[in-house]
Amino acid sequence: MQKLLELLSDGQFHSGEELGEKLGISRAAIWKKLKSLEELGLTLDSVRGRGYRFGAGIELLNHSHIMSAIEQDLAGKVDLHTTLTTGSTNDWVRELGPLPADKVRYCLAEHQSGGRGRRGRVWKSPLGSAISLSALWNSAEGTASLEGLSLAVGLAVVKALETVGARDLKLKWPNDVLWKGKKLCGILLEVTGDPTGECQVTIGIGVNIHLSDEHMEAIDQPATDLHRICSKAVSRNLVVGQLVNSLSHLLDGFSQGGFALFRDQWCEYDAFKGDQVKLVSATRTVSGRCLGVNQLGGLMLETESGVMVFNGGEVSLRKS
Repeated sequence: MQKLLELLSDGQFHSGEELGEKLGISRAAIWKKLKSLEELGLTLDSVRGRGYRFGAGIELLNHSHIMSAIEQDLAGKVDLHTTLTTGSTNDWVRELGPLPADKVRYCLAEHQSGGRGRRGRVWKSPLGSAISLSALWNSAEGTASLEGLSLAVGLAVVKALETVGARDLKLKWPNDVLWKGKKLCGILLEVTGDPTGECQVTIGIGVNIHLSDEHMEAIDQPATDLHRICSKAVSRNLVVGQLVNSLSHLLDGFSQGGFALFRDQWCEYDAFKGDQVKLVSATRTVSGRCLGVNQLGGLMLETESGVMVFNGGEVSLRKS
Protein backbone atom coordinates (compact mmCIF):
# COMPACT_ATOMS: atom_id res chain seq x y z
CA MET A 1 0.00 0.00 0.00
CA GLN A 2 2.80 2.43 0.91
CA LYS A 3 4.56 1.92 -2.45
CA LEU A 4 1.32 2.49 -4.35
CA LEU A 5 0.76 5.70 -2.43
CA GLU A 6 4.25 6.89 -3.27
CA LEU A 7 3.67 6.25 -6.99
CA LEU A 8 0.39 8.18 -6.97
CA SER A 9 1.50 11.03 -4.69
CA ASP A 10 2.64 13.14 -7.68
CA GLY A 11 -0.96 13.82 -8.74
CA GLN A 12 -0.32 12.49 -12.28
CA PHE A 13 -2.29 9.77 -14.09
CA HIS A 14 -0.85 6.24 -13.93
CA SER A 15 -2.39 3.31 -15.80
CA GLY A 16 -3.29 0.11 -14.01
CA GLU A 17 -0.83 -1.73 -16.22
CA GLU A 18 2.00 0.65 -15.30
CA LEU A 19 1.22 0.40 -11.60
CA GLY A 20 1.00 -3.39 -11.78
CA GLU A 21 4.38 -3.65 -13.52
CA LYS A 22 6.10 -1.39 -10.99
CA LEU A 23 4.63 -3.24 -8.01
CA GLY A 24 4.80 -6.73 -9.52
CA ILE A 25 1.10 -7.47 -9.05
CA SER A 26 -1.96 -7.85 -11.30
CA ARG A 27 -4.24 -5.03 -12.42
CA ALA A 28 -7.03 -6.62 -10.39
CA ALA A 29 -4.84 -6.43 -7.28
CA ILE A 30 -4.07 -2.77 -8.09
CA TRP A 31 -7.80 -2.04 -8.30
CA LYS A 32 -8.43 -3.62 -4.89
CA LYS A 33 -5.63 -1.57 -3.33
CA LEU A 34 -7.01 1.61 -4.88
CA LYS A 35 -10.42 0.85 -3.41
CA SER A 36 -8.81 0.33 -0.02
CA LEU A 37 -7.16 3.75 -0.28
CA GLU A 38 -10.50 5.34 -1.13
CA GLU A 39 -11.94 3.76 2.01
CA LEU A 40 -9.22 5.55 4.00
CA GLY A 41 -10.47 8.91 2.72
CA LEU A 42 -8.51 9.58 -0.48
CA THR A 43 -10.38 10.89 -3.51
CA LEU A 44 -9.48 8.91 -6.64
CA ASP A 45 -9.86 10.16 -10.21
CA SER A 46 -10.30 7.42 -12.84
CA VAL A 47 -10.25 8.26 -16.58
CA ARG A 48 -10.54 5.60 -19.26
CA GLY A 49 -7.36 5.45 -21.34
CA ARG A 50 -5.35 7.51 -18.85
CA GLY A 51 -5.54 5.60 -15.59
CA TYR A 52 -5.78 6.71 -11.99
CA ARG A 53 -4.60 9.63 -9.91
CA PHE A 54 -5.25 11.45 -6.68
CA GLY A 55 -6.43 14.78 -8.02
CA ALA A 56 -4.59 17.19 -5.74
CA GLY A 57 -1.61 14.94 -5.16
CA ILE A 58 -0.57 14.18 -1.60
CA GLU A 59 2.57 14.75 0.41
CA LEU A 60 3.36 11.66 2.44
CA LEU A 61 4.99 11.84 5.84
CA ASN A 62 8.75 11.46 5.43
CA HIS A 63 10.95 10.76 8.44
CA SER A 64 14.09 12.36 7.00
CA HIS A 65 12.23 15.46 5.76
CA ILE A 66 10.70 15.95 9.20
CA MET A 67 14.04 15.52 10.96
CA SER A 68 15.66 18.07 8.61
CA ALA A 69 13.11 20.64 9.81
CA ILE A 70 13.89 20.01 13.49
CA GLU A 71 16.39 22.30 15.18
CA GLN A 72 19.80 20.64 15.41
CA ASP A 73 20.13 20.97 19.18
CA LEU A 74 16.73 19.30 19.65
CA ALA A 75 17.15 16.38 17.25
CA GLY A 76 18.95 14.17 19.78
CA LYS A 77 16.03 14.49 22.20
CA VAL A 78 13.42 13.40 19.65
CA ASP A 79 12.21 9.80 19.21
CA LEU A 80 10.20 10.04 15.96
CA HIS A 81 7.98 7.35 14.38
CA THR A 82 5.67 7.42 11.34
CA THR A 83 3.24 4.85 9.94
CA LEU A 84 0.57 4.56 7.24
CA THR A 85 -2.39 3.76 9.47
CA THR A 86 -3.10 3.02 13.13
CA GLY A 87 -6.06 2.93 15.47
CA SER A 88 -5.01 5.93 17.56
CA THR A 89 -1.63 7.64 17.70
CA ASN A 90 -2.30 8.32 21.41
CA ASP A 91 -2.41 4.56 22.00
CA TRP A 92 0.49 3.75 19.65
CA VAL A 93 2.89 6.25 21.25
CA ARG A 94 2.48 4.44 24.59
CA GLU A 95 2.61 0.93 23.14
CA LEU A 96 6.17 1.44 21.82
CA GLY A 97 7.57 0.77 25.28
CA PRO A 98 9.55 2.66 27.93
CA LEU A 99 10.64 6.18 27.07
CA PRO A 100 14.12 7.40 28.07
CA ALA A 101 13.87 10.24 30.58
CA ASP A 102 15.73 12.69 28.32
CA LYS A 103 13.56 12.16 25.21
CA VAL A 104 10.11 13.02 23.93
CA ARG A 105 8.49 10.45 21.62
CA TYR A 106 6.48 11.65 18.63
CA CYS A 107 4.23 9.32 16.63
CA LEU A 108 2.45 10.28 13.39
CA ALA A 109 0.05 8.37 11.17
CA GLU A 110 -1.23 9.13 7.69
CA HIS A 111 -4.62 7.82 8.83
CA GLN A 112 -6.30 6.96 12.14
CA SER A 113 -9.21 4.55 12.31
CA GLY A 114 -10.00 5.44 15.93
CA GLY A 115 -8.71 8.95 16.53
CA ARG A 116 -10.14 10.51 19.69
CA GLY A 117 -11.28 14.06 20.40
CA ARG A 118 -12.66 15.67 23.52
CA ARG A 119 -15.99 14.68 25.08
CA GLY A 120 -15.93 11.26 23.42
CA ARG A 121 -15.92 12.65 19.89
CA VAL A 122 -14.16 10.96 16.98
CA TRP A 123 -11.32 12.96 15.38
CA LYS A 124 -11.57 12.31 11.65
CA SER A 125 -8.34 12.42 9.64
CA PRO A 126 -8.60 11.45 5.96
CA LEU A 127 -5.37 9.92 4.71
CA GLY A 128 -2.77 12.52 3.74
CA SER A 129 -5.05 15.49 4.54
CA ALA A 130 -4.21 16.27 8.15
CA ILE A 131 -1.57 15.86 10.82
CA SER A 132 -2.33 13.29 13.51
CA LEU A 133 0.49 13.60 16.04
CA SER A 134 0.94 12.25 19.54
CA ALA A 135 3.80 13.11 21.87
CA LEU A 136 4.79 11.16 24.99
CA TRP A 137 6.51 13.16 27.73
CA ASN A 138 7.85 12.13 31.14
CA SER A 139 7.34 14.49 34.08
CA ALA A 140 8.85 14.02 37.52
CA GLU A 141 6.71 16.69 39.18
CA GLY A 142 3.45 14.75 39.44
CA THR A 143 0.06 15.18 37.84
CA ALA A 144 -0.78 18.11 40.12
CA SER A 145 1.92 20.20 38.41
CA LEU A 146 0.32 19.83 34.96
CA GLU A 147 -2.55 22.31 35.36
CA GLY A 148 -2.72 24.52 32.30
CA LEU A 149 -0.58 22.23 30.13
CA SER A 150 -3.26 21.79 27.48
CA LEU A 151 -3.50 25.58 27.14
CA ALA A 152 0.28 25.90 26.85
CA VAL A 153 0.32 23.19 24.16
CA GLY A 154 -2.29 25.18 22.22
CA LEU A 155 0.00 28.21 22.36
CA ALA A 156 2.93 26.10 21.12
CA VAL A 157 0.80 24.90 18.19
CA VAL A 158 -0.13 28.47 17.25
CA LYS A 159 3.53 29.54 17.32
CA ALA A 160 4.48 26.59 15.10
CA LEU A 161 1.75 27.34 12.56
CA GLU A 162 2.73 30.99 12.45
CA THR A 163 6.20 29.97 11.28
CA VAL A 164 4.67 28.43 8.13
CA GLY A 165 2.53 31.47 7.32
CA ALA A 166 -0.71 31.19 9.31
CA ARG A 167 -2.07 34.47 10.70
CA ASP A 168 -5.03 35.61 12.81
CA LEU A 169 -5.13 32.37 14.83
CA LYS A 170 -6.98 32.33 18.14
CA LEU A 171 -7.13 29.99 21.13
CA LYS A 172 -10.43 28.74 22.49
CA TRP A 173 -10.25 27.58 26.10
CA PRO A 174 -9.28 24.95 26.96
CA ASN A 175 -7.63 23.44 23.88
CA ASP A 176 -8.81 24.41 20.38
CA VAL A 177 -7.05 26.53 17.77
CA LEU A 178 -9.45 28.66 15.69
CA TRP A 179 -9.32 30.88 12.62
CA LYS A 180 -12.23 33.28 12.12
CA GLY A 181 -14.30 31.15 14.48
CA LYS A 182 -13.60 27.91 12.61
CA LYS A 183 -11.72 25.00 14.13
CA LEU A 184 -8.26 24.31 12.73
CA CYS A 185 -6.74 22.15 15.44
CA GLY A 186 -7.81 20.08 18.43
CA ILE A 187 -5.70 18.94 21.39
CA LEU A 188 -6.28 16.02 23.76
CA LEU A 189 -4.14 15.27 26.84
CA GLU A 190 -4.12 11.95 28.69
CA VAL A 191 -2.17 11.68 31.95
CA THR A 192 -1.12 8.61 33.93
CA GLY A 193 1.04 8.27 37.02
CA ASP A 194 1.61 9.60 40.53
CA PRO A 195 -0.11 12.84 41.67
CA THR A 196 3.16 13.88 43.35
CA GLY A 197 5.83 11.90 41.50
CA GLU A 198 6.65 10.29 38.16
CA CYS A 199 3.96 10.55 35.52
CA GLN A 200 3.54 10.40 31.76
CA VAL A 201 1.63 12.78 29.55
CA THR A 202 0.28 11.82 26.14
CA ILE A 203 -0.34 14.90 24.01
CA GLY A 204 -2.57 14.32 20.99
CA ILE A 205 -2.69 17.03 18.31
CA GLY A 206 -4.83 17.01 15.17
CA VAL A 207 -4.30 19.75 12.56
CA ASN A 208 -6.35 20.08 9.37
CA ILE A 209 -3.93 20.64 6.48
CA HIS A 210 -5.86 20.20 3.23
CA LEU A 211 -9.38 18.79 3.47
CA SER A 212 -11.69 18.32 0.51
CA ASP A 213 -15.03 20.14 0.48
CA GLU A 214 -16.72 16.78 1.16
CA HIS A 215 -14.59 16.09 4.20
CA MET A 216 -15.10 19.64 5.47
CA GLU A 217 -18.87 19.28 5.22
CA ALA A 218 -18.76 16.00 7.16
CA ILE A 219 -17.28 17.71 10.25
CA ASP A 220 -19.92 18.45 12.90
CA GLN A 221 -18.82 22.06 13.49
CA PRO A 222 -17.41 24.97 11.46
CA ALA A 223 -13.88 24.00 10.43
CA THR A 224 -11.02 25.13 8.22
CA ASP A 225 -7.56 23.95 7.15
CA LEU A 226 -4.08 25.39 6.76
CA HIS A 227 -4.21 25.58 2.96
CA ARG A 228 -7.31 27.79 3.13
CA ILE A 229 -5.77 30.02 5.80
CA CYS A 230 -2.47 30.48 3.96
CA SER A 231 -4.04 30.53 0.46
CA LYS A 232 -1.34 28.14 -0.72
CA ALA A 233 -0.02 24.62 -0.29
CA VAL A 234 1.84 24.04 2.96
CA SER A 235 4.24 21.12 3.49
CA ARG A 236 2.95 18.65 6.08
CA ASN A 237 6.51 17.56 6.85
CA LEU A 238 7.59 21.14 7.50
CA VAL A 239 4.58 21.69 9.76
CA VAL A 240 5.42 18.55 11.74
CA GLY A 241 9.03 19.72 12.15
CA GLN A 242 7.88 23.10 13.44
CA LEU A 243 5.40 21.46 15.81
CA VAL A 244 8.20 19.32 17.26
CA ASN A 245 10.43 22.39 17.67
CA SER A 246 7.72 24.44 19.36
CA LEU A 247 6.53 21.61 21.62
CA SER A 248 10.07 20.76 22.68
CA HIS A 249 10.70 24.34 23.83
CA LEU A 250 7.27 24.49 25.49
CA LEU A 251 7.81 21.32 27.51
CA ASP A 252 11.25 22.49 28.67
CA GLY A 253 9.76 25.77 29.86
CA PHE A 254 6.68 24.21 31.41
CA SER A 255 8.79 21.82 33.47
CA GLN A 256 10.54 24.87 34.97
CA GLY A 257 7.71 27.28 35.62
CA GLY A 258 4.36 25.75 34.71
CA PHE A 259 1.59 27.59 32.89
CA ALA A 260 2.34 30.89 34.66
CA LEU A 261 5.24 31.42 32.23
CA PHE A 262 2.84 31.32 29.28
CA ARG A 263 -0.32 32.94 30.67
CA ASP A 264 0.23 36.43 29.25
CA GLN A 265 1.01 35.09 25.77
CA TRP A 266 -2.02 32.80 25.88
CA CYS A 267 -4.28 35.74 26.76
CA GLU A 268 -3.04 37.61 23.67
CA TYR A 269 -4.62 34.86 21.54
CA ASP A 270 -7.77 34.34 23.66
CA ALA A 271 -10.69 34.04 21.23
CA PHE A 272 -13.35 35.09 23.78
CA LYS A 273 -11.68 37.52 26.19
CA GLY A 274 -14.17 40.26 27.11
CA ASP A 275 -17.07 38.49 25.39
CA GLN A 276 -20.31 37.28 26.92
CA VAL A 277 -20.08 33.46 26.91
CA LYS A 278 -21.79 30.30 28.09
CA LEU A 279 -19.91 27.46 29.76
CA VAL A 280 -21.84 24.22 29.27
CA SER A 281 -21.20 20.99 31.18
CA ALA A 282 -23.21 17.81 31.66
CA THR A 283 -24.86 19.21 34.78
CA ARG A 284 -25.20 22.98 34.31
CA THR A 285 -24.75 26.05 32.14
CA VAL A 286 -23.03 29.19 33.45
CA SER A 287 -23.21 32.55 31.67
CA GLY A 288 -20.85 35.46 32.16
CA ARG A 289 -18.20 37.73 30.71
CA CYS A 290 -14.91 36.04 29.88
CA LEU A 291 -12.03 37.58 31.85
CA GLY A 292 -9.31 35.32 30.46
CA VAL A 293 -7.41 32.71 32.45
CA ASN A 294 -5.52 32.66 35.74
CA GLN A 295 -1.98 31.50 36.52
CA LEU A 296 -3.07 27.85 36.50
CA GLY A 297 -5.05 28.06 33.26
CA GLY A 298 -8.45 28.28 34.94
CA LEU A 299 -11.13 30.15 33.00
CA MET A 300 -12.38 33.26 34.81
CA LEU A 301 -16.00 34.28 34.26
CA GLU A 302 -17.60 37.43 35.65
CA THR A 303 -21.12 36.31 36.59
CA GLU A 304 -24.03 37.77 38.53
CA SER A 305 -22.68 35.92 41.57
CA GLY A 306 -19.15 37.29 41.18
CA VAL A 307 -16.01 35.98 39.47
CA MET A 308 -16.01 32.20 39.08
CA VAL A 309 -13.06 30.02 38.02
CA PHE A 310 -13.38 26.79 36.02
CA ASN A 311 -10.63 24.23 35.49
CA GLY A 312 -11.10 22.16 32.35
CA GLY A 313 -13.05 18.93 32.40
CA GLU A 314 -15.80 17.87 30.02
CA VAL A 315 -17.09 21.36 29.23
CA SER A 316 -17.87 23.43 26.17
CA LEU A 317 -17.35 27.18 25.85
CA ARG A 318 -19.32 29.28 23.37
CA LYS A 319 -20.31 32.87 22.79
CA SER A 320 -23.73 33.87 24.16
